[in-house]
Amino acid sequence: MGRSQRFSASLVAASVALLLGGCASSSTPSAQAPQATSPAVSEDQRFTAMAERIWQGMQRPAGSENSATALPSMTAEALHARAEQQRQWLNELKRINTDALSRQEYINWRMLTYRLQNQVDGFDYHEHYMPLNAEGGFHSSLSFMVRNTPLRSYQDYQNYVTKLGTIPQYLGEQTQWLKRALREGYTQPKAAMKGFEDSIAAFIVQDPSESVFFEPLQQQPHFVTDAQWQALQQQARATIDTNIVPAYQDYFDFMVMEYLPNSRDSIGASELPNGDAYYQNRIKHFTTLDLTPEEIHQRGLAEVARIRNEMQLVIEKTGFEGSFEEFVNFLRTDPRFYPTSAEQLLKEASYIAKRMDGELPKFFKHLPRQPYGVAPVPAEIAPKYTTGRYAGTGREDRASFYWVNTYALDRRPLYQLEALTLHEAMPGHHLQGALARELEGVPSYRQQTYISAFGEGWGLYAEWLGLEAGFYQDPYSDFGRLSYEMWRAARLVVDTGMHAMGWSREKAMDFMAANTALSLHNVKTEIDRYITWPGQALSYKLGEMLIRQLRAEAEEALGADFDLREFHHQVLKNGSIPLDVLETEIRDWIDAQAQQQA
Repeated sequence: MGRSQRFSASLVAASVALLLGGCASSSTPSAQAPQATSPAVSEDQRFTAMAERIWQGMQRPAGSENSATALPSMTAEALHARAEQQRQWLNELKRINTDALSRQEYINWRMLTYRLQNQVDGFDYHEHYMPLNAEGGFHSSLSFMVRNTPLRSYQDYQNYVTKLGTIPQYLGEQTQWLKRALREGYTQPKAAMKGFEDSIAAFIVQDPSESVFFEPLQQQPHFVTDAQWQALQQQARATIDTNIVPAYQDYFDFMVMEYLPNSRDSIGASELPNGDAYYQNRIKHFTTLDLTPEEIHQRGLAEVARIRNEMQLVIEKTGFEGSFEEFVNFLRTDPRFYPTSAEQLLKEASYIAKRMDGELPKFFKHLPRQPYGVAPVPAEIAPKYTTGRYAGTGREDRASFYWVNTYALDRRPLYQLEALTLHEAMPGHHLQGALARELEGVPSYRQQTYISAFGEGWGLYAEWLGLEAGFYQDPYSDFGRLSYEMWRAARLVVDTGMHAMGWSREKAMDFMAANTALSLHNVKTEIDRYITWPGQALSYKLGEMLIRQLRAEAEEALGADFDLREFHHQVLKNGSIPLDVLETEIRDWIDAQAQQQA
């Protein structure tokens, strides 16, 4: 029996029970009147109460102080207490009879369980031993705390400055885990972390006013008096100068003199203790699918071959005479394809984004209320950061942002900018993410949980949707789109190759360079990202393949009655959900539409 049938059966059973209960009486005068009883609690109600209690508990991590004035404790005692509490909550959720849940409550159950399962798995597989990757780590994520802290009152500013004082302890506790990781063989690979220390050096400043942590104190709000503002600034400068900067210097010294020189030489997750099981766990988490590394690898090779043929056809349209390798080298070296200034790159990205905004009503019934901006990737993380990223926020007083990496302009090709923009901004991550955050009638954990296979799959689908929206008219830009799709297909090959099949870093880079038009800088940056973030890179192509498959099924089944705007609404209306849930939702919708036609 399918889930939708089980929901229907459950509702029918509940209705029958209510009818029988309402009609229960005796036909004989001697029968006793029924005792008054409390209404039965439905499984939906039981789960809703449980989920709310668990979610509230998750906002107050065990072993931590007030999150408004202190960073979370990272001691062994605190992490153990947190993990045991999460395990207890997870076990409670697994005792829910999911067959008796309504459709929406089942999705809620899946989302909360997904989130808790990952936290428990992360602790069991010792992810707290490696709280960093090639792009950054706990030290650089603190800059997001700065940008996302709501500052609407004098008390908020006081809390923020107090919280700054807990940074040294936080860095010290995380460093202790890295030292333990060195002893037990849980380090990130040495080759992929080269230059990582630069991301730490960006936080070591001579003038406290130039620190990222001082940014919220640069402009005085109207509700803070001059005396209060001067006191806040003085306290923040003192904390940064005498506590935070020395703590970052200590971490820098440890990274350069101890961690990096003694990190492991192997690159695959399979080389970690219990590494094969860990990588399989990451596949399940990031893709929500039950696939083996070998199955994913073969899917990737098939997609690479298909896309390579399409790329060859586009090369012919350009009139270029030469091999595929020569064409890619031409793209990587000809100055016409690269911006000459950060301003030019940002303006071009903004223009593409605005053009797409004008096409959205043709494809979508519902658009988000929250706007987004275009901004450079923060300088302190740009050198080893990916080419662009969406920085969403759930705050009502802030916009989300499409970040464009303006570091090393000679490695940021303009022919790939259309695909990048459609993926990260509209109709990609901002459209999907903002709509999810604006869902009504769902719990906040549903709005705030991000499932990579859905979100990144949608982002890649959004790149492809640009064809229908009139983008990629220039063959070089179309080649850039295909190169981006090839990039995601090649990830299926290189991620599984390195983490499960013994591929070297060099073999992975050669495969990526030979099949995409990515700059060689981006190839290196991306491969190091995959090495230090096992499994995440698999989510893009696998998610996109399913969305396109479901669209093809809908088009075939519904024919002339297929409504693309309605299809997109059905895909997006539940937020970021596991892929098997998406399959059920869309196929049930197709069946319902077909029945209406009949």
